Amino acid sequence: MTAMKEIAVVAFSQSDCLARAGAANEVELIMPQLRAVFGQVGLNNAQDVDFVCSGSCDYLQGAAFAFVAGVDALGAVPPIKESHVEMDAAWALYESILKIRMDQAESALIYGFAKASAGELPTVLSQQLDPYYLAPLWVDSVSLAAMQARLLIEKGLATEQAMAGVVARARKHAMVNPHAQVSGEVSIETLLAADTVVSPLRESDCAPVADGAAAMIICTVDKAREWGVPYAVISGIDHRIETHNLGMRDLTDSPSTRQAAAGAGVGRGAVEVAELCAPFSHQEIILTRALGLGDDTVINPSGGVMAGNLMMASGLARIGEVFRRIVSGDISRGVAHATSGPCLQHNLVAVLESA
Repeated sequence: MTAMKEIAVVAFSQSDCLARAGAANEVELIMPQLRAVFGQVGLNNAQDVDFVCSGSCDYLQGAAFAFVAGVDALGAVPPIKESHVEMDAAWALYESILKIRMDQAESALIYGFAKASAGELPTVLSQQLDPYYLAPLWVDSVSLAAMQARLLIEKGLATEQAMAGVVARARKHAMVNPHAQVSGEVSIETLLAADTVVSPLRESDCAPVADGAAAMIICTVDKAREWGVPYAVISGIDHRIETHNLGMRDLTDSPSTRQAAAGAGVGRGAVEVAELCAPFSHQEIILTRALGLGDDTVINPSGGVMAGNLMMASGLARIGEVFRRIVSGDISRGVAHATSGPCLQHNLVAVLESA
Protein backbone atom coordinates (compact mmCIF):
# COMPACT_ATOMS: atom_id res chain seq x y z
CA MET A 1 0.00 0.00 0.00
CA THR A 2 1.38 3.41 -1.01
CA ALA A 3 2.01 5.80 1.90
CA MET A 4 -0.17 8.90 1.97
CA LYS A 5 1.68 11.96 0.70
CA GLU A 6 2.75 14.50 3.30
CA ILE A 7 1.43 18.00 2.58
CA ALA A 8 3.39 21.15 3.39
CA VAL A 9 2.25 24.75 3.71
CA VAL A 10 5.00 26.89 2.17
CA ALA A 11 3.47 30.37 1.83
CA PHE A 12 0.68 32.50 3.26
CA SER A 13 -0.45 36.10 3.02
CA GLN A 14 -3.56 38.03 3.98
CA SER A 15 -4.77 41.58 3.51
CA ASP A 16 -5.58 43.98 6.31
CA CYS A 17 -9.09 43.50 7.71
CA LEU A 18 -10.86 46.56 6.32
CA ALA A 19 -14.37 47.59 7.31
CA ARG A 20 -14.71 49.02 3.81
CA ALA A 21 -12.32 48.51 0.92
CA GLY A 22 -13.80 51.49 -0.90
CA ALA A 23 -13.65 51.38 -4.69
CA ALA A 24 -11.32 48.37 -4.81
CA ASN A 25 -12.92 45.39 -6.53
CA GLU A 26 -12.38 41.72 -5.78
CA VAL A 27 -9.51 41.32 -8.25
CA GLU A 28 -7.70 44.27 -6.67
CA LEU A 29 -8.13 42.66 -3.23
CA ILE A 30 -6.77 39.31 -4.43
CA MET A 31 -3.76 40.31 -6.53
CA PRO A 32 -1.48 41.68 -3.75
CA GLN A 33 -1.90 38.44 -1.80
CA LEU A 34 -1.09 36.32 -4.86
CA ARG A 35 2.05 38.36 -5.52
CA ALA A 36 3.04 37.95 -1.87
CA VAL A 37 2.78 34.15 -1.80
CA PHE A 38 4.50 33.78 -5.18
CA GLY A 39 7.32 35.90 -3.82
CA GLN A 40 7.66 33.80 -0.68
CA VAL A 41 8.28 30.67 -2.75
CA GLY A 42 10.10 32.24 -5.69
CA LEU A 43 7.40 31.56 -8.28
CA ASN A 44 6.21 33.87 -11.05
CA ASN A 45 2.51 33.20 -11.45
CA ALA A 46 -0.32 30.66 -11.22
CA GLN A 47 1.15 28.67 -14.11
CA ASP A 48 3.99 27.63 -11.76
CA VAL A 49 1.65 25.53 -9.60
CA ASP A 50 -0.33 22.48 -10.65
CA PHE A 51 -3.75 23.40 -9.27
CA VAL A 52 -5.67 26.50 -8.14
CA CYS A 53 -8.74 26.57 -5.89
CA SER A 54 -10.63 29.54 -4.48
CA GLY A 55 -13.33 30.14 -1.90
CA SER A 56 -15.95 32.90 -1.97
CA CYS A 57 -19.69 33.57 -1.74
CA ASP A 58 -21.70 34.55 -4.82
CA TYR A 59 -24.52 35.84 -2.59
CA LEU A 60 -22.27 38.73 -1.52
CA GLN A 61 -22.01 39.92 -5.11
CA GLY A 62 -25.61 39.03 -5.91
CA ALA A 63 -24.94 37.08 -9.10
CA ALA A 64 -24.52 33.45 -10.07
CA PHE A 65 -20.93 32.44 -10.84
CA ALA A 66 -19.71 35.83 -9.59
CA PHE A 67 -16.54 34.11 -8.36
CA VAL A 68 -15.38 33.85 -11.98
CA ALA A 69 -14.54 37.56 -11.87
CA GLY A 70 -11.94 36.76 -9.22
CA VAL A 71 -10.18 34.42 -11.62
CA ASP A 72 -9.08 37.51 -13.56
CA ALA A 73 -6.44 37.95 -10.85
CA LEU A 74 -4.75 34.79 -12.15
CA GLY A 75 -4.57 35.79 -15.79
CA ALA A 76 -6.71 34.49 -18.63
CA VAL A 77 -3.99 32.61 -20.52
CA PRO A 78 -2.45 30.11 -20.61
CA PRO A 79 -5.21 27.90 -19.18
CA ILE A 80 -4.82 26.39 -15.72
CA LYS A 81 -6.46 23.68 -13.65
CA GLU A 82 -8.83 25.68 -11.46
CA SER A 83 -11.72 24.98 -9.10
CA HIS A 84 -13.90 26.85 -6.62
CA VAL A 85 -15.84 26.20 -3.42
CA GLU A 86 -18.81 28.27 -2.30
CA MET A 87 -17.33 28.34 1.20
CA ASP A 88 -14.44 29.67 3.20
CA ALA A 89 -11.14 29.03 1.44
CA ALA A 90 -10.21 26.52 4.17
CA TRP A 91 -12.39 24.10 2.21
CA ALA A 92 -10.55 25.09 -0.98
CA LEU A 93 -7.43 23.97 0.89
CA TYR A 94 -9.11 20.66 1.66
CA GLU A 95 -9.97 20.12 -2.02
CA SER A 96 -6.41 20.97 -2.98
CA ILE A 97 -5.02 18.44 -0.50
CA LEU A 98 -7.23 15.76 -2.05
CA LYS A 99 -5.95 16.74 -5.49
CA ILE A 100 -2.35 16.26 -4.35
CA ARG A 101 -3.04 13.02 -2.54
CA MET A 102 -4.72 11.60 -5.65
CA ASP A 103 -1.47 12.26 -7.58
CA GLN A 104 -3.16 14.86 -9.78
CA ALA A 105 -0.89 17.66 -8.54
CA GLU A 106 2.24 18.31 -6.54
CA SER A 107 1.47 21.92 -5.65
CA ALA A 108 -1.57 24.15 -5.29
CA LEU A 109 -2.50 27.80 -4.88
CA ILE A 110 -5.48 28.55 -2.62
CA TYR A 111 -7.15 31.91 -2.11
CA GLY A 112 -10.32 33.28 -0.57
CA PHE A 113 -11.89 36.71 -0.96
CA ALA A 114 -14.97 38.80 -0.25
CA LYS A 115 -16.19 42.36 -0.30
CA ALA A 116 -18.72 41.92 2.48
CA SER A 117 -19.35 45.65 2.90
CA ALA A 118 -21.34 45.68 -0.33
CA GLY A 119 -24.42 44.34 1.45
CA GLU A 120 -25.94 43.51 4.82
CA LEU A 121 -23.97 40.39 5.63
CA PRO A 122 -26.10 38.99 8.52
CA THR A 123 -29.11 39.01 6.19
CA VAL A 124 -27.19 37.71 3.17
CA LEU A 125 -25.99 34.71 5.21
CA SER A 126 -29.60 33.72 5.88
CA GLN A 127 -29.54 32.24 2.40
CA GLN A 128 -27.27 29.47 3.73
CA LEU A 129 -30.20 28.18 5.76
CA ASP A 130 -32.56 25.36 4.91
CA PRO A 131 -34.23 26.63 1.70
CA TYR A 132 -37.71 25.33 2.53
CA TYR A 133 -38.35 26.29 6.15
CA LEU A 134 -35.73 28.76 7.40
CA ALA A 135 -34.34 30.78 4.47
CA PRO A 136 -37.80 32.21 3.59
CA LEU A 137 -37.96 33.66 7.13
CA TRP A 138 -34.77 35.69 6.51
CA VAL A 139 -33.45 34.95 10.00
CA ASP A 140 -30.14 36.80 10.19
CA SER A 141 -26.93 35.20 11.44
CA VAL A 142 -26.64 37.45 14.51
CA SER A 143 -30.12 36.51 15.74
CA LEU A 144 -29.35 32.81 15.34
CA ALA A 145 -26.07 33.22 17.21
CA ALA A 146 -27.89 35.11 19.98
CA MET A 147 -30.29 32.19 20.34
CA GLN A 148 -27.31 29.86 20.65
CA ALA A 149 -25.66 32.11 23.25
CA ARG A 150 -28.88 32.28 25.29
CA LEU A 151 -29.13 28.49 25.35
CA LEU A 152 -25.51 28.26 26.46
CA ILE A 153 -26.09 30.71 29.33
CA GLU A 154 -29.32 29.08 30.48
CA LYS A 155 -27.58 25.70 30.59
CA GLY A 156 -24.88 27.18 32.81
CA LEU A 157 -22.16 26.50 30.23
CA ALA A 158 -21.18 30.15 29.78
CA THR A 159 -21.77 33.60 31.25
CA GLU A 160 -21.82 37.07 29.75
CA GLN A 161 -18.69 37.76 31.79
CA ALA A 162 -16.92 34.79 30.20
CA MET A 163 -17.98 36.00 26.73
CA ALA A 164 -16.63 39.46 27.47
CA GLY A 165 -13.43 37.81 28.66
CA VAL A 166 -13.03 36.17 25.25
CA VAL A 167 -13.38 39.57 23.56
CA ALA A 168 -10.95 41.31 25.93
CA ARG A 169 -8.29 38.63 25.43
CA ALA A 170 -8.74 38.65 21.65
CA ARG A 171 -8.32 42.40 21.41
CA LYS A 172 -5.24 42.32 23.61
CA HIS A 173 -3.65 39.58 21.48
CA ALA A 174 -4.54 41.54 18.32
CA MET A 175 -2.30 44.42 19.39
CA VAL A 176 0.62 42.57 17.76
CA ASN A 177 -1.37 41.68 14.62
CA PRO A 178 -0.76 44.28 11.88
CA HIS A 179 -3.83 43.09 9.96
CA ALA A 180 -6.31 43.46 12.84
CA GLN A 181 -9.36 45.65 12.44
CA VAL A 182 -10.00 45.98 16.19
CA SER A 183 -7.37 45.80 18.93
CA GLY A 184 -6.40 47.31 22.25
CA GLU A 185 -6.76 46.71 25.94
CA VAL A 186 -10.34 46.89 27.22
CA SER A 187 -11.80 45.78 30.53
CA ILE A 188 -14.54 43.20 30.91
CA GLU A 189 -16.55 45.78 32.88
CA THR A 190 -16.40 48.26 29.98
CA LEU A 191 -17.58 45.61 27.53
CA LEU A 192 -20.48 44.56 29.77
CA ALA A 193 -21.59 48.17 30.22
CA ALA A 194 -22.54 48.38 26.53
CA ASP A 195 -26.11 47.71 25.41
CA THR A 196 -26.98 44.43 23.74
CA VAL A 197 -27.76 44.40 20.02
CA VAL A 198 -29.59 41.06 20.11
CA SER A 199 -29.71 39.80 23.68
CA PRO A 200 -27.42 38.48 25.09
CA LEU A 201 -24.99 39.60 22.37
CA ARG A 202 -23.36 43.00 22.41
CA GLU A 203 -21.67 44.50 19.40
CA SER A 204 -18.32 43.46 20.87
CA ASP A 205 -19.47 39.81 20.95
CA CYS A 206 -19.83 39.82 17.16
CA ALA A 207 -16.74 39.64 14.97
CA PRO A 208 -16.25 42.82 12.91
CA VAL A 209 -16.83 41.89 9.27
CA ALA A 210 -14.02 42.80 6.90
CA ASP A 211 -13.33 43.11 3.19
CA GLY A 212 -10.19 41.49 1.89
CA ALA A 213 -8.45 38.34 0.71
CA ALA A 214 -5.94 35.70 1.76
CA ALA A 215 -3.78 33.28 -0.22
CA MET A 216 -1.73 30.17 0.50
CA ILE A 217 0.52 27.77 -1.39
CA ILE A 218 0.78 24.10 -0.43
CA CYS A 219 2.75 21.25 -1.97
CA THR A 220 4.22 17.86 -1.24
CA VAL A 221 7.06 17.83 1.28
CA ASP A 222 9.40 16.67 -1.51
CA LYS A 223 8.45 19.73 -3.59
CA ALA A 224 8.98 22.03 -0.57
CA ARG A 225 12.48 20.62 -0.15
CA GLU A 226 13.11 21.08 -3.88
CA TRP A 227 12.05 24.71 -3.64
CA GLY A 228 14.24 25.12 -0.55
CA VAL A 229 11.67 27.07 1.46
CA PRO A 230 10.63 26.76 5.13
CA TYR A 231 7.41 24.84 5.61
CA ALA A 232 4.95 23.38 8.10
CA VAL A 233 3.45 19.91 7.65
CA ILE A 234 -0.32 19.43 7.69
CA SER A 235 -0.23 16.22 9.73
CA GLY A 236 -4.02 15.88 9.85
CA ILE A 237 -7.15 17.52 8.48
CA ASP A 238 -10.83 16.61 8.68
CA HIS A 239 -14.22 18.30 8.39
CA ARG A 240 -17.72 17.30 9.49
CA ILE A 241 -21.18 18.80 9.06
CA GLU A 242 -24.34 18.68 11.15
CA THR A 243 -27.98 18.79 10.08
CA HIS A 244 -29.36 22.02 8.63
CA ASN A 245 -32.41 21.57 10.88
CA LEU A 246 -31.47 23.72 13.87
CA GLY A 247 -34.23 22.13 15.98
CA MET A 248 -32.50 18.75 15.73
CA ARG A 249 -29.12 20.02 17.00
CA ASP A 250 -27.80 20.72 20.47
CA LEU A 251 -26.61 24.26 19.78
CA THR A 252 -24.62 24.35 23.03
CA ASP A 253 -22.23 21.68 21.75
CA SER A 254 -20.26 21.05 18.54
CA PRO A 255 -20.04 17.31 17.89
CA SER A 256 -18.88 17.95 14.32
CA THR A 257 -15.84 19.83 15.66
CA ARG A 258 -15.13 17.02 18.12
CA GLN A 259 -15.33 14.41 15.35
CA ALA A 260 -13.19 16.46 12.98
CA ALA A 261 -10.61 16.92 15.75
CA ALA A 262 -10.48 13.17 16.30
CA GLY A 263 -10.10 12.56 12.57
CA ALA A 264 -7.33 15.15 12.28
CA GLY A 265 -5.46 13.70 15.25
CA VAL A 266 -5.61 16.69 17.59
CA GLY A 267 -5.24 14.45 20.65
CA ARG A 268 -2.04 12.80 19.43
CA GLY A 269 0.17 15.48 20.92
CA ALA A 270 0.38 18.73 22.82
CA VAL A 271 -1.41 21.72 21.27
CA GLU A 272 0.70 24.81 21.80
CA VAL A 273 -1.51 27.19 19.83
CA ALA A 274 -5.10 26.98 18.60
CA GLU A 275 -6.48 29.45 16.07
CA LEU A 276 -10.27 29.15 16.19
CA CYS A 277 -12.69 30.68 13.69
CA ALA A 278 -15.40 31.77 16.16
CA PRO A 279 -17.43 34.67 14.69
CA PHE A 280 -19.17 35.18 18.05
CA SER A 281 -17.56 35.23 21.49
CA HIS A 282 -19.61 32.39 22.95
CA GLN A 283 -18.67 30.12 20.04
CA GLU A 284 -15.03 30.17 21.13
CA ILE A 285 -16.20 28.71 24.46
CA ILE A 286 -18.05 25.93 22.63
CA LEU A 287 -15.10 25.17 20.35
CA THR A 288 -12.55 25.16 23.17
CA ARG A 289 -14.60 22.54 24.98
CA ALA A 290 -15.23 20.46 21.84
CA LEU A 291 -11.52 20.42 20.99
CA GLY A 292 -10.56 19.48 24.54
CA LEU A 293 -8.11 22.37 24.84
CA GLY A 294 -6.51 22.99 28.21
CA ASP A 295 -4.99 25.98 29.96
CA ASP A 296 -1.60 25.20 28.41
CA THR A 297 -2.92 26.05 24.92
CA VAL A 298 -2.75 29.66 23.75
CA ILE A 299 -6.03 30.40 21.98
CA ASN A 300 -6.10 32.88 19.10
CA PRO A 301 -2.74 34.59 19.68
CA SER A 302 -3.50 36.65 16.55
CA GLY A 303 -6.76 37.88 18.05
CA GLY A 304 -8.72 35.52 15.81
CA VAL A 305 -11.80 36.67 13.94
CA MET A 306 -12.90 38.77 16.90
CA ALA A 307 -10.15 41.15 15.75
CA GLY A 308 -11.33 41.08 12.13
CA ASN A 309 -13.46 38.59 10.23
CA LEU A 310 -12.08 38.33 6.71
CA MET A 311 -15.16 36.88 5.07
CA MET A 312 -14.58 33.68 3.06
CA ALA A 313 -10.92 33.67 4.09
CA SER A 314 -10.90 33.73 7.91
CA GLY A 315 -10.75 29.94 8.14
CA LEU A 316 -7.80 29.83 5.75
CA ALA A 317 -6.20 32.63 7.75
CA ARG A 318 -6.40 30.55 10.93
CA ILE A 319 -4.32 27.86 9.20
CA GLY A 320 -1.99 30.55 7.92
CA GLU A 321 -1.48 31.98 11.40
CA VAL A 322 -0.44 28.58 12.78
CA PHE A 323 1.86 28.12 9.77
CA ARG A 324 3.56 31.45 10.48
CA ARG A 325 4.28 30.53 14.08
CA ILE A 326 5.71 27.16 13.13
CA VAL A 327 8.10 28.43 10.45
CA SER A 328 9.21 31.26 12.75
CA GLY A 329 10.18 28.66 15.35
CA ASP A 330 7.74 29.94 18.00
CA ILE A 331 5.90 26.61 18.21
CA SER A 332 6.23 23.07 16.89
CA ARG A 333 2.55 22.01 16.84
CA GLY A 334 -0.74 23.85 16.52
CA VAL A 335 -4.40 23.44 15.60
CA ALA A 336 -6.46 25.55 13.21
CA HIS A 337 -10.24 25.60 12.84
CA ALA A 338 -12.69 26.92 10.25
CA THR A 339 -16.47 27.05 10.28
CA SER A 340 -19.32 27.57 7.85
CA GLY A 341 -23.08 27.79 8.15
CA PRO A 342 -25.29 28.91 11.05
CA CYS A 343 -24.34 28.25 14.69
CA LEU A 344 -21.16 26.27 13.91
CA GLN A 345 -22.93 23.87 11.53
CA HIS A 346 -19.90 22.80 9.48
CA ASN A 347 -16.43 22.61 10.98
CA LEU A 348 -12.93 21.88 9.67
CA VAL A 349 -9.94 21.10 11.89
CA ALA A 350 -6.31 20.96 10.79
CA VAL A 351 -3.17 20.02 12.71
CA LEU A 352 0.11 21.60 11.65
CA GLU A 353 3.53 20.50 12.86
CA SER A 354 7.14 21.51 12.31
CA ALA A 355 9.16 19.60 9.76
